[in-house]
Amino acid sequence: MAIRVRAAAVQAEPTWLHLPDGVAQTIGFIEDAAVGGAQLIAFPEAFLPGYPWWLWLNSVDWGTEFRSRYLANAMTRDGAEMRAIADAARWAGVHVVLGFAERAGAEIYLAQAMIGPDGRILVSHRRSPTSLEREVFADGIAPPVVHHTELGRIGVLGGTDHLCPERRVDLWREQVHVAAFSGFTVYHEVDDDSTIAVNSTVGEQYARDSRTVVIAPTALVPMTGWSVVDARSPEHLMLSGGGEVARIIGPDGRDLVRPLPPGRPGVLFADFVVDESANPWTDGQGFMRAC
Repeated sequence: MAIRVRAAAVQAEPTWLHLPDGVAQTIGFIEDAAVGGAQLIAFPEAFLPGYPWWLWLNSVDWGTEFRSRYLANAMTRDGAEMRAIADAARWAGVHVVLGFAERAGAEIYLAQAMIGPDGRILVSHRRSPTSLEREVFADGIAPPVVHHTELGRIGVLGGTDHLCPERRVDLWREQVHVAAFSGFTVYHEVDDDSTIAVNSTVGEQYARDSRTVVIAPTALVPMTGWSVVDARSPEHLMLSGGGEVARIIGPDGRDLVRPLPPGRPGVLFADFVVDESANPWTDGQGFMRAC
């Protein structure tokens, strides 16, 4: 059976460290996706309350200040904020894949939630942080899972998990993949275009290897043209805002639709078909096509 799907990928700057505004922003994008006819919308990793980009700054004082604010604005999996987002998904009749910083007691996790069009909430995965991210995030425990939905089998990974072969094996039966990126700052003299190229290659390669459609939302961090200099050496650039773009990629590694311009917030839509009768691991045939 062939299932026609319209998916949406968010490209936007989070409302940094302000959970109420972030929830309102998220609900607004869900409504936009519904108006655009999407059945599925995917948000960047740690979209609520934004990825902790201050980790790349060499200021102990900043880190201490931001950690407490980050914990206060992280979202629980069963709190009023998540319920409001789930209600929006139900009212809109849209599947939602949401990346958020999950507060559990005194711990924070890089989490992904799948919310069904009936408002049912499934927290699918807590990603293991990188060594630097351990300054904020605790180790994830559960492996990623594949959600069986009326749109097909949907798997989700965040950020650097795409570079871990053991994580990819967990998703071997997915038919649609959400590659949630948290946006990218550019450190020191690294070229912004190089950063975009590396992460775009990850999504393209994943699509080709798995023969799935890859929906890759991304955050704008914090915005194109943003920069921080080293106070001790003002001529030295420490960080600059990335110009990453959200993409929806076909199983051949090519864009199904032209991406939005770098740095411009919005929602990217694309149509494709999931063929439920095909299994790419047994029949050797492609099973996705653009509409």
